[in-house]
Amino acid sequence: MVALVTGATRGIGRTIALELSALGYDLALVGRDEEKLAALKAQAEAGGCQAEAIRADLADPSSYQAVIDAAVRRFGGIDVLVNCAGLSLAGPFTEATPAQWDRIFAVNAKAPFFLCQAALPYLKASSKPIVINIASVVGFKGYANQSVYASSKHALTGFTKVFAKEVQPLGIRVHLISPGAVATEMVTKMRPDIDPQELIQPEEIAEIVRFLVTKKGQATIDQFYIRRYSGLAFD
Repeated sequence: MVALVTGATRGIGRTIALELSALGYDLALVGRDEEKLAALKAQAEAGGCQAEAIRADLADPSSYQAVIDAAVRRFGGIDVLVNCAGLSLAGPFTEATPAQWDRIFAVNAKAPFFLCQAALPYLKASSKPIVINIASVVGFKGYANQSVYASSKHALTGFTKVFAKEVQPLGIRVHLISPGAVATEMVTKMRPDIDPQELIQPEEIAEIVRFLVTKKGQATIDQFYIRRYSGLAFD
């Protein structure tokens, strides 16, 4: 089985990638930092899986098909697609620029959309196809000074719901995980006022992914919300 993980070099994406490697998945690892990709590839392969490092900037539309093609050339197919790459932006709505908007939306919303589109033929051929999109609580709620980031996550949330309906007849499972603040470099930059000890840990998100790829049977769980103080809620 093969899992493609974007945003794999740090934070949630890196933790999910290592969790999937521990489950026996071969990995197509997508990120911008070549050195970190190489280190992650070596760590994953030391655990017994095969891995391919795919350097790509998902703000570039030409990267979407190229990423899928690189994974398929190495492994022959894709069984699990995890869209985890993301960019953040904090600041007043009045200070946001068109260039900032375009870059945030390109990575957070456009890339998952077209990666799913490009991966669809291979997901259809898989015996256990799963797509997991990592969104955010800001895809449902509004927070001051996060207008562009929240807009992009609302877009990802809306797409994921529609995509899940369209591919359900094909037997492709689509899931959306919407965490609150997670202890990552991104959150530290956006909310330096929060004590990292009070944040969700990336390992908690990886545990949800483990459940989705190993335990989920016939029950339907539409969305996962994970919050630090109230635990995990299923809707």
